[in-house]
Amino acid sequence: MSVWIAIGATAIGCYLAKLLGLLVPAGTLERPAVKRLSSLLPVALLAALTAQQTFASGNHLVLDARGAGVAGAALALVLRAPFLVVVGVAVAVTAGVRALG
Repeated sequence: MSVWIAIGATAIGCYLAKLLGLLVPAGTLERPAVKRLSSLLPVALLAALTAQQTFASGNHLVLDARGAGVAGAALALVLRAPFLVVVGVAVAVTAGVRALG
């Protein structure tokens, strides 16, 4: 039964978060600092998620083929490659490092 309690609590929490967003006054959302934060926050959260998924294994930091794949993708981004090429480079580098090691 505890799983259903967790599901219900999560659903209520999501609904309340959505409701809280709707209750924010429009004037608050028009402030320059809020606009700047709302444009930068998703990028920062995605970068943190990517770093955590790439360099963490359980409770330990690791540097394995995933790190090499991210480095390859970063190099492709610096060279202004299209998105599919960036993904392809990341996959190829990761697979290559795993095949070698």
